[in-house]
Amino acid sequence: MSSLKIDTNPDVKTVFKKYPPDIRKLMISLRKLIIETANETDHVDKIEETLKWGEPSYITKHGSTIRIDWKEKNPDQYAIYFKCTSKLVPVFKEVFGETFNYEGTRAIIFAMDDVVPETELKSCIKAALTYHKVKHMPLLGL
Repeated sequence: MSSLKIDTNPDVKTVFKKYPPDIRKLMISLRKLIIETANETDHVDKIEETLKWGEPSYITKHGSTIRIDWKEKNPDQYAIYFKCTSKLVPVFKEVFGETFNYEGTRAIIFAMDDVVPETELKSCIKAALTYHKVKHMPLLGL
């Protein structure tokens, strides 16, 4: 385990506070999983927690941005987003198949009552956090 430095933009806390309480709990769970995975990942010693498009976003030196959000227009779901032009979601589909529900090449979608497959999701998060080191590997090293 590394000694992870988390550089948090204070505006992120404001976004989390605006989520309805039941949603906030789910979003905090995703955040915790991202931070925990970063802390367990070799060569990740710093993560920036900021806002991109008004959504909590997580960036590492050698990674691809991860965003998380819930939207009022789709109140029965929340998501973890990845850069749509990367290989991430297409590889996740190939490796994990129907373990997840996907939105195109940009997101893994969860229903409110889904049990999140944490082990598999942490593998996806790790691939994103280290993307520029693994993008040349078959199936991103998953």
